[in-house]
Amino acid sequence: MRQILIAAITLAFLAGATPAPAVSGAEPGLDVKVGQMIMVGFRGLSVSDEHPIARDIRQRRIGGVILFDYDVPSRTYGRNIESPKQLKALTASLQQRAGIPLFVAVDQEGGKIGRLKEKNGFPPTLSQKRLGVLDDLNKTARQAEVTAKTLAGLGINLNFVPVVDLDLNPENPVIGKLERSFSRSPATVTRHALAVIDAHRRNGVLTAPKHFPGHGSAAGDTHDGFVDVTDRWSAVELEPFRSLIRQDKADLVMTAHVFNGKLDPVWPATLSRKTLTDLLRQEMGFAGVVISDDMQMKAIAARYGLETAIRQAILAGADILLFANNSVYEEDIAARVAAMICALVEKGEIPRERIDASYGRIMKLKERLKKQRTAP
Repeated sequence: MRQILIAAITLAFLAGATPAPAVSGAEPGLDVKVGQMIMVGFRGLSVSDEHPIARDIRQRRIGGVILFDYDVPSRTYGRNIESPKQLKALTASLQQRAGIPLFVAVDQEGGKIGRLKEKNGFPPTLSQKRLGVLDDLNKTARQAEVTAKTLAGLGINLNFVPVVDLDLNPENPVIGKLERSFSRSPATVTRHALAVIDAHRRNGVLTAPKHFPGHGSAAGDTHDGFVDVTDRWSAVELEPFRSLIRQDKADLVMTAHVFNGKLDPVWPATLSRKTLTDLLRQEMGFAGVVISDDMQMKAIAARYGLETAIRQAILAGADILLFANNSVYEEDIAARVAAMICALVEKGEIPRERIDASYGRIMKLKERLKKQRTAP
């Protein structure tokens, strides 16, 4: 019976069955709420009505998209970003198709991790490590101001910054070696993170401090597989997150896929209720939106089935599941994920109240974003 239910729902989503329009003032249906919990990447410098992402926006009501300049599976540039003019037209086209405004996200950290490159007509940037070494808050704030103003002008409303991982292992292949951390000092990281966040807020762009509960001490890369930080991680890695939350500066928080036996002996952070609910929400007091790191990274995808990963991430406390579609490319991923979540709710494996809670947090943030962008 379980397989029949999942198959029926999946077929409906894959066929592009359009949800019944919501009655004005009526409570949205499960399909709408689930759709808002999904963010996906896609291929294309422009979008037509027949484009798969247009169908996902229109029919699956997905809540957001993430943009890249480089397509990893095909090893080619020109995935979503070619020039400022093209990018602005793309984001406008995406929003025009959305009944509920989209989160349009990008990783524009600076230095090596920047999707908007100088060669394509965007402002030059320094890495977070370089800014941390200079330790000039005015310089950090100026770069963040330029970045945020640029993003806002292009129709991008969410930047996955700042990285608040501590630079505890300079040989870390995905943090230290890529110069993504401001410093090994939590106080330095926090000061510069605040400058970045404040500049983005002034320009109506949301931020998502990452990667909770700390990726800086790791020796491996969660893009490539299982990463255990149990013997390397220390509670000091929580300090920047704690400071930002205490000052109400975290719009979203992005999870790490690291396994940390000190916090949960069973699940990696993204799938861990002990980490996302007990620690982040209850102990540290974070009431905002939790977004997963890319669920297609091998630390999750190679170790857990899709249904298990989805179920555990939502039960753990994640509000938005990110499928960047840039380690593998699965055109139907949004439809499959939406169908699986709906089936899990129908079977009682995910409580309906859990979906309602995530939808409420997402819509509250979108409403705040709307007010920020319309403020004089």
